[in-house]
Amino acid sequence: MRVIICGAGQVGYGIAERLAAEQNDVSVIDTSPELVRTIRDQLDVRGFVGHGAHPDVLEMAGAQQADMLIAVTLYDEVNMTACQVAHSIFNVPTKIARIRAQSYLLPHYQNLFSREHLPIDVIISPEIEVGEMVLRRIALPGANDVVRFADGKVAMVAIECLEECPVIDTPLSQLTELFPDLPSTVVGVSRNGRLFIPHSADQLVAGDLAYVVTTTDQVRRTLGLFGHEEVEAMRIVVAGGGNIGLYVAQALEARQSRTKVKIIEDTRERAVAIADKLRRTIVLNGSALDQKVLLEADIQDADLMVALTNNDQVNILSSVMAKRLGCKSNLALINNPTYQDFTRTLGIDAHVNPRTVTISRILQHVRRGRIRAVHSVQRGLAEIIEAEALDTSPLVGSPLRDLELPDGMRLGIVYRDGQAIKPNGAFVVRPGDRIVIFALASAVRQVEQMFRVSLEYF
Repeated sequence: MRVIICGAGQVGYGIAERLAAEQNDVSVIDTSPELVRTIRDQLDVRGFVGHGAHPDVLEMAGAQQADMLIAVTLYDEVNMTACQVAHSIFNVPTKIARIRAQSYLLPHYQNLFSREHLPIDVIISPEIEVGEMVLRRIALPGANDVVRFADGKVAMVAIECLEECPVIDTPLSQLTELFPDLPSTVVGVSRNGRLFIPHSADQLVAGDLAYVVTTTDQVRRTLGLFGHEEVEAMRIVVAGGGNIGLYVAQALEARQSRTKVKIIEDTRERAVAIADKLRRTIVLNGSALDQKVLLEADIQDADLMVALTNNDQVNILSSVMAKRLGCKSNLALINNPTYQDFTRTLGIDAHVNPRTVTISRILQHVRRGRIRAVHSVQRGLAEIIEAEALDTSPLVGSPLRDLELPDGMRLGIVYRDGQAIKPNGAFVVRPGDRIVIFALASAVRQVEQMFRVSLEYF
């Protein structure tokens, strides 16, 4: 696949890294010579210095032959114009744009991005994507990661196995026998820096991070089985009143009337602006690194500190300070992957990586075949994929035990006619089934092939 990426920042670099590793033909455009030089030196991609919306620059990057344009610069208007130029002049089939300003995304303006006006095939809003991820983490304390599939009926939950975890040192097959009515499958395990697909005879050990696929209504029971009985936070302090902080506060007001939320915003004008948009949330003007401000927000009585500023250092330090002052738990937004390696040693209970969330959404549209959703885990070491089985898929028509499936994949749940089914060896996949699969990076291409439309289909 020939892909042009406009923007060589963290998201653009991350997408280029993933696509180049999969042997795609990738060109990256950015106005910064330094960023272009870095991406050229470190990745097997072509780099071009220039404006991503200018026709001559797009032509130089190979837009005439491109299959896809991904516009993820820092400026919405540049991303939108790049998609328009790619469509009008070069007829690029698929155009993806990152759009951050919420005013563009209001429901009554949806027609703006139609093919007749601004022809953008996929719009990605990092603020909404990250905000929804934060809300899922707030709703399910004890989960290290939560992603929904199959119209919200299926969830993938990453669960840390603590020393007191009831299911450690027990063969996975035995867990199935003990809880036959629980539709939960351990599809992946991260242990001591190694990610692998477990077999039925394998056991979980303390310190493992287990990736479990289950039905949405059984997530809490699954967490309890793993020893996570954390109570949902009712008193929350949010550091940062930007787009994500405001989105989270508004959603909490709408969804959970009992939750008490306070926001700390260091810019006075912004604090006043968001206070006008919120009904029950208390907005404090000040720095989240100021102990007096934290105490004014009653951090010592809070259940959860959510740090959502644009500064990783502020998010980390304010989260640590909150815990020291008596806050029960914390959740931090961290962009820099190097910081994520030692968050636990600093006292960060959980973190969200905006880049991973955005890249996952883009991969959903890069993947070939009937791929409905993708979520990247462990910085691209594996993906959770929801795919639709076609008549010609090799999965269809035979019991799973008779199929020669790739070693690096594991089926979690099959979604059929509105019902989520935990497949066993005798299960037979039908055309139209939507399957949630955990696939190591080495097996992703094979998964794509399994769900592609073959010539026989026509």
